[in-house]
Amino acid sequence: MSSTEPQSLYAAREPVFPRRVKGKFRTLKWWIMIVTLGIYYLTPWIRWDRGPELPDQAVLIDLAGRRFYFFWIEIWPHEFYFIAGLLIMAGLGLFLFTSALGRVWCGYACPQTVWTDLFILVERWIEGDRNARVKLWNAKWDARKVRLRLTKYLSWAVIGLATGGAWVFYFADAPTLFRDLITGTAHPVAYTTMAILTATTILFGGIAREQVCIYMCPWPRIQAAMMDEDTITVAYRDWRGEPRGKHRKAEGAETLGDCIDCNACVNVCPMGIDIRDGQQLACITCALCIDACDDVMAKIGKPRGLVDYIALTDETRERAGQAPKPIWKHILRPRTILYTALWSLVGFGLVFALFIRSDISATVAPIRNPVYVTMSDGSIRNTYDVRLRNSLGEERPFRLTVTGEDSLLVELEGATDNVVYVPANETLLQRVYVIAPTGSVPATSGRTEIRFWIEDIVSGERVSKDTVFNGKVQ
Repeated sequence: MSSTEPQSLYAAREPVFPRRVKGKFRTLKWWIMIVTLGIYYLTPWIRWDRGPELPDQAVLIDLAGRRFYFFWIEIWPHEFYFIAGLLIMAGLGLFLFTSALGRVWCGYACPQTVWTDLFILVERWIEGDRNARVKLWNAKWDARKVRLRLTKYLSWAVIGLATGGAWVFYFADAPTLFRDLITGTAHPVAYTTMAILTATTILFGGIAREQVCIYMCPWPRIQAAMMDEDTITVAYRDWRGEPRGKHRKAEGAETLGDCIDCNACVNVCPMGIDIRDGQQLACITCALCIDACDDVMAKIGKPRGLVDYIALTDETRERAGQAPKPIWKHILRPRTILYTALWSLVGFGLVFALFIRSDISATVAPIRNPVYVTMSDGSIRNTYDVRLRNSLGEERPFRLTVTGEDSLLVELEGATDNVVYVPANETLLQRVYVIAPTGSVPATSGRTEIRFWIEDIVSGERVSKDTVFNGKVQ
């Protein structure tokens, strides 16, 4: 008899307590965590001398000055295409690595993975390894449990605070902001940002953990389009491991596979999955299950690789008793070569643009209210706002001229000889008047194409901007 009671589709989360494991992939993850966290926390404190008028922080996002500094590179707002190019390179790089090695980014270098590893490490130091943490989770609340939990959460809060603090240091001079934060004189935005980032770091890295990767991150759902049968990813050689069995000396043991069903691969997985169930959305290919399985295989005298980095084409070949393809054949294939070519093309384009960019630039904005002014002598005057940029470390004189019609005259408001001085590393808004004499072609034509020329008198470098001159149609 069927029940008419409504069935809940919600399954409560089962906490994951990964066991400590040693191996080459775990060591690699430790080194990546140290390097990436070191870069994140220490970069704002690196100094870089740019001269007396510029900040000496190597990496700085100067929102007030509307500039981004990265060591010797200085990016202005109108050069945002550099940032866009870097984002495109990051996307293509992610496609490339996923196509070749699966979710290698997720398993080793994703901030969620790195910070979760750090939080789990602290948790293990305080509460013990997997069995101790499981026992503590199931234990009733007492003084010891309160003490351990309080110590853990306070340690997590310190990590979260350092994370939020390091982030705000990228937007202001780090030593100065640190002093202001300690003395309570920093801007409220800094304290608010740190509080938000502290809370989200603890939530994502310490509490939610694998839930972020499974339910919040879109990449697991996109990766299928980036992978094919030649993608190298973490998998279980079931043709070698099945059927499983623990009793190696019992009758019929000779029919068993190499897997002794010890669940070591499950116990070390930060996502709480069983790699023996096949490819799963939750798997981040961190390879900790490989280290755990290799350790067990060494203890029972079996060859390593029951759980390993393999491709689907290797599975077909190995099932048929053939040797797997060389790794380079998996990596060098049309898809990865295409991604590499596109990635390199964008990179070379950015480098080329970086080296050929001008130290001066200008924008011209015609003033159209009114479109033109008729002077007392009958001449026609148009007004323009010219924004001049000097990205050099010293004040430079700029000369403005106009071409397109020989009869046109140029006057600069507040300047003589059509020369204006632009301060070092600054932009200057200059009002410019272009005058067409009475009866000239521009004065009696509706629109005349003209070109502004801006010349750095010291270096001779020139830039130009096209616009139009509006005359009075007779």
